[in-house]
Amino acid sequence: MEEKKNLLTYAGLKALEDELHDLKVVQRKEVAQKIKEAREQGDLSENAEYDAAKDEQRDIEARIEEIEKILKNAEVVVEDEVDLDKISVGCTVKLLDAEYDEELEYRIVGSSEANSLQGKISNESPVGKALIGAKAGDEVTVETQAGEIRYKVLAIQRSI
Repeated sequence: MEEKKNLLTYAGLKALEDELHDLKVVQRKEVAQKIKEAREQGDLSENAEYDAAKDEQRDIEARIEEIEKILKNAEVVVEDEVDLDKISVGCTVKLLDAEYDEELEYRIVGSSEANSLQGKISNESPVGKALIGAKAGDEVTVETQAGEIRYKVLAIQRSI
């Protein structure tokens, strides 16, 4: 079975590469030092510092593996080449929430970059799926667990 492509913006790719470098170069050494210091305390059977350091080491290695898998199947969206006639990954979209008469701005990104607190929504999320392919002026209805949400697309821009 072919692995799913991970769509990333250039900024998302750079952030993952930086995180991977930090995990491998800095955090691995730090946790190895913590394990060494905990071992020097003697009895490992009741050594909370040792257990915590081993847990941290496991978490770091799992994250490294996860990032490497994402990067192995990464497909970078060149934001300068994004077609601004319709919504696609790599663009920023201004919407009007019809129910609350509120303007919203989202950046459409691949699922591994999504972060709703930063206004980055995945192209695979319900809102992202509904918006992909829409044009400025279009009305889009999104089916969510809370019911239907209607948006009017006000503008499509390059992400900064």
